[in-house]
Amino acid sequence: MDILRRNNVKVIGSPGRQVVVLAHGFGCDQNMWRLVAPALAGEFHVVLFDYVGSGGSDPSAWSDQRYMSLDGYARDVIEVCEALDLEDVAFVGHSVSSMIGVRAAAVAPERFSSLAMVGPSPRYIDDDTYRGGFSAEDIDELLESIESNYLGWSAAMAPVIMGNPDRPELGEELAHSFCAADPAMARVFARTTFLSDSRGDLKSVTVPTLVLECAQDAIAPREVGAHVHAAIPGSRLVTLDATGHCPQLSAPEATTSAIRTFLRELR
Repeated sequence: MDILRRNNVKVIGSPGRQVVVLAHGFGCDQNMWRLVAPALAGEFHVVLFDYVGSGGSDPSAWSDQRYMSLDGYARDVIEVCEALDLEDVAFVGHSVSSMIGVRAAAVAPERFSSLAMVGPSPRYIDDDTYRGGFSAEDIDELLESIESNYLGWSAAMAPVIMGNPDRPELGEELAHSFCAADPAMARVFARTTFLSDSRGDLKSVTVPTLVLECAQDAIAPREVGAHVHAAIPGSRLVTLDATGHCPQLSAPEATTSAIRTFLRELR
């Protein structure tokens, strides 16, 4: 199988420079990085891709069994790196892709040199001593809504996830991204995302790590960022003066600056 076609891989920037792989979250595709990728490409070798089931990926490669676990998405990441023969990769993951990156780096540590997590959440459901931002009942209702009316859920939830009600075009863009996904595949990805618990994986992270959060985020509250930061020794926590779960769209300059500063300091 042609992995580059399967995952709609695109490469921009100059070969020979630090490789930066940008990975999107649930319901999105690589276009979510459209305001960040060109800015990074002036200094780095930037790789964009779509997970199978998202964006311009090959839908014939979809497998319910593979993608009902975050490990299946991590395999996508590793196989893209193998197809391009990438090493020393700085992996930048948005939302659930942060935890996908953690798993990919654990399986193929020779490929990855650093992680940057944008709005990460290792678990969305509250636990006894952990606040993920949602009760079990909240997630059950969310998944039921996605199962019964994915397009309706997308239209209703996109503005909430994006935040920034004074900029409705951002919520509309996210809703369009959600609605462009195949509903059956999106339902699997949703269950994989919102029912996952990757807290135990954080201790496996040994590479330099940036935890990038927004000051206000309905999906990944600041308690989550603090948990991830505390669980990964030596990680750096940066709080953007931004609202919502998608700062690469709502605050692209600040997001780019934080990622660029982190990578420069690793040289």
